[in-house]
Amino acid sequence: MKAVIIISGGMDSTAALYKACRDYDAVEAISFDYGSKHNHKEIPFAKYHCDKLGIKHQVVNLEFMNKLFKSDLLKSGGNIPEGHYEQEKMKSTVVPFRNGIMLAIACGYAESIDADKVIIGSHVGDHAIYPDCRTEFNKAINEAMKLGTYKNVQLEAPFEKLRKEDIAKMGNELGIDFSQTWSCYKGGELHCGKCGTCVERKEAFKLAGLEDKTQYEN
Repeated sequence: MKAVIIISGGMDSTAALYKACRDYDAVEAISFDYGSKHNHKEIPFAKYHCDKLGIKHQVVNLEFMNKLFKSDLLKSGGNIPEGHYEQEKMKSTVVPFRNGIMLAIACGYAESIDADKVIIGSHVGDHAIYPDCRTEFNKAINEAMKLGTYKNVQLEAPFEKLRKEDIAKMGNELGIDFSQTWSCYKGGELHCGKCGTCVERKEAFKLAGLEDKTQYEN
């Protein structure tokens, strides 16, 4: 079995990458530079782990999203809100149909290289504010992928029922150095420690009982 994995360079997709390398005969990885404030920080980590595992890694430029879409996550958007990931104000970081676009491209690539699955690392914590991370969305786009390909390419979302602390534990068991991943939406020199993804990252390590080696500004 062969899989294509979407990897951002964050904790979840990196854990999904290591899991896929354990579970599949062959894996290729794809990252998307869509103009977010933190793409320049996270994509190098995606490459780092792919190089470490000997996985082919490609980066697809989706700059049109930064130009056409409205989201504070994008360079063209406003300030990143601070607070817990599940707060209402975090909806301003939603990039409209981002996962749908990425999955469509990854699906086409998967069929082109004769891969059976496309893997995405979305988890339960994403469901609150991101419509295209929810189980219902995954089921719908999985059907579209199967119907739209001769190979019946399927979507695998192995973490959609797991919380981030569960992913942290799994990643630790797989030997992942999570200090070599990026979460912060602000994309500064260090993790800010205050935005939704930083707060969630801190919380995940604490709940998992693991040392957080991340360097935070605050």
